Amino acid sequence: MSDDEIIKEAREAFERAADAEAENRREALDDLRFARLGEQWPAQIKRERDLDGRPCLTLNRLPAFIRQVVNDARQNKPGMVVHPVDSGADPATAEVFNGLIRHIEQNSDAEVAYDTALDFAVTCGFGYFRINTRYAGDDTFDQDLAVERVANPFSIYGDPEGTAADSSDWNSAFVVDTLPKAAFEARWKGADAVDWSAAAYASLSDPWLEGDRVMVAEHWRREAVSRSILALSDGQVVEVGVYEAQKAMFDALGVSVVGRPRSVASHKVTQRILTGAEVLETVEWAGRFIPIVPVYGEELHIDGRRRLRSLVRDAKDPQRMFNYWRTTSTELVALAPKTPFIGRRGAFETDSAKWATANVQTHAYIEYDGPEPPMRQPFTGAPAGALQEALNASDDMKAIMGLYDASLGARSNETSGRAIMARQREGDVSTFHYIDNLNRAMRHSGRILLDLIPKVYSTPRVIRVLGADGQARAVNVNSPAPAATPGQPNAELAAVEKIYDLTVGRYDLTVQAGPSFTSRREEAANQMIELIRAYPAAAPVIGDLLAKNLDWPGADEVAQRLRAMLPAQAKAGSADGQGAQAQLAGLAQALAAAKAEIAALQQDKSHAARKLEIDAFEAETNRLKAMQR
Repeated sequence: MSDDEIIKEAREAFERAADAEAENRREALDDLRFARLGEQWPAQIKRERDLDGRPCLTLNRLPAFIRQVVNDARQNKPGMVVHPVDSGADPATAEVFNGLIRHIEQNSDAEVAYDTALDFAVTCGFGYFRINTRYAGDDTFDQDLAVERVANPFSIYGDPEGTAADSSDWNSAFVVDTLPKAAFEARWKGADAVDWSAAAYASLSDPWLEGDRVMVAEHWRREAVSRSILALSDGQVVEVGVYEAQKAMFDALGVSVVGRPRSVASHKVTQRILTGAEVLETVEWAGRFIPIVPVYGEELHIDGRRRLRSLVRDAKDPQRMFNYWRTTSTELVALAPKTPFIGRRGAFETDSAKWATANVQTHAYIEYDGPEPPMRQPFTGAPAGALQEALNASDDMKAIMGLYDASLGARSNETSGRAIMARQREGDVSTFHYIDNLNRAMRHSGRILLDLIPKVYSTPRVIRVLGADGQARAVNVNSPAPAATPGQPNAELAAVEKIYDLTVGRYDLTVQAGPSFTSRREEAANQMIELIRAYPAAAPVIGDLLAKNLDWPGADEVAQRLRAMLPAQAKAGSADGQGAQAQLAGLAQALAAAKAEIAALQQDKSHAARKLEIDAFEAETNRLKAMQR
């Protein structure tokens, strides 16, 4: 297609997306301004009160509720776990995928992207993050993947025909952004600085359109295509392009093609950067998904349209009521000190200046005329009705959002720790759908990464992977196996075991939410300490594991020294799985025996106490008998 045809098609797609999202974006912007900027008084009422010199107090309680949901997700970070699916996949390679994804997330500050998207989802109903490629360095052609945040969710327009909760079925998407004219001309020399015609975007995004800037649109389009696959002699099924790129490695492994190629349905994604006049760039994306991932709030499908709602949508009216009644009570209390002094005519002629300022200044004495001193009306107290209505509005906010005092860390009528935790858990359950939607989004982003990694990391290279504990190691991937040395038949097999081929096999992933590795390590250390207290004989056996999980300088060195003191049998047992299981079984038996011994001692102690009671009863009986004689 020509540039004019591409721009015409993109404009029609953009208008459909803008029309489908108009209501959601309008309500979302109102939620954002209301909850975050504190714009909570209707403009007309605020103007009237300002003209009358009356206050408009805003006591914004909504950010505390938003932070409760977002920070709960920050404490329980979701993590991706890759699993092998077919016979061509390898568990060891799956661990490399896990480590590479952790490295991508750490290197690109993915936590910021996830937290920003969830914050917008809770505040205004939707947020986004995206996956992009960047060069690994200024002196290399190797590329890395990165998870990037979307700071302005109103810049994203999704596919109005998509129905999946994670955007996996999007066939079209737009990213609308503005650049300073100088930056635009430096990047696209000779291009006309014609704005992308986006009236719907401009009406909702005034803060991002200030100054002399040029608006451009990033149009993502996915279309169905066919691709060719090959069956290999070792049972693997790979694409023709993958086989051709890695043919040297397959030949070294003795793997050949079986049969003819077969065509299968797939998708091709194209990225175009557009202005209102021309196509600036066209990029053939490596993956089969549009790499923009939404995190939705509460999702409803009504009248054929998707409605997205935030946590604060239904709490805005109680917040307005709270502001009004607190303002009213403050205004009434502020007027109370202006109650005048009451006295007969002429009582204030002496020291009239002091009487005129008696309500705002402190005087050592004030003289009056007449036999009776002037009297001031007593303060009637704070307006009870206004204060009660403010409390009712506060309770309405909590009930609507399902977050009560215990969930926010305030004291309530619960006294036991179990009751407080149960009330906090109720608050977590009422808002869990926001965190679950983040998990769904991360699962789809993991699918995008699994789809891109074999294509971006397809060449032989050394990559950095991270373990669950954050320890980094270098891994050699996609390297062809060296030829076997004559006389050493196992040399080739030994080399093959060290090859991690990221382009072969199918992998899937799950998302697990829970405490971070640091929290789990601290919990493990606490449990080990309790075990040693109950059974001190376990200390020499698990002392190295306890030291390894303690968080202080030199813990690893202490763990190594304690491990060197272990008996040979314990070292051998910890080296393989069966020995470790046997060691744990032995510790469990010893712990059970210790508990039985403690129970027996307690029983003996109770018997001794009973014997003392009987002896005392017998002595008292003998004393009574002696007195009767």
